Amino acid sequence: MPVDPVTDRSDLLALQQGEAAALNRLIARWQRPLHHFAYRYVQNTTDAADLAAATFVRLYQQRLRLRPDTKLSAWLFTTLANLCHNHHRWKRRHPTFALDAPTGEAGQTAGDQLVADQPAPADRLEQQETVAAVRAAIDRLPHDLKVTLLLHQYDRLSHLEIGEITGCSVRGVETRLYRARKQLRLLLADFIAASPPAPSPILADTAISHRAKL
Repeated sequence: MPVDPVTDRSDLLALQQGEAAALNRLIARWQRPLHHFAYRYVQNTTDAADLAAATFVRLYQQRLRLRPDTKLSAWLFTTLANLCHNHHRWKRRHPTFALDAPTGEAGQTAGDQLVADQPAPADRLEQQETVAAVRAAIDRLPHDLKVTLLLHQYDRLSHLEIGEITGCSVRGVETRLYRARKQLRLLLADFIAASPPAPSPILADTAISHRAKL
């Protein structure tokens, strides 16, 4: 995620000094990565957009409390992760969403949207089933493991950056990733065992991933 922290600090200072356009610049820079993270966490495009927007509302509300040297990327992802966690806990108590429900984007389902490259027609059903199984397994991970895994696998953050967001050491991040992968393999053991002899790249070597191995 190639974002210049100096630019973030400059815009944060401008926002604190009352420049409304600074918030627009921050939204333009961070809306997409925040929305992507929220979508992978809550698995719903509308909720993801609302949570990303709520993060910017929190930023504006708390702008004067932030130190000039605040690493904005860490603050934004930490705030969003907490909002996603609270939202997800509420959703678990009030379930209304299915993995195969239409998202409203060109008739796609949530499972479809996780896959960036369109598969050949013969492979599409198998890939959608794989994506749905992976998403369901990730959804069952504890919050700390889930956040660490998503930031590492999808947002491509370094262990140091993840540690700044999650509040743990680099070694702690490595431990969480190991535990997340181990739990995913256990959760997906039956699905992997039932997969064809030549499994989808997403499940290759039992590394549950999207575009790359975990």
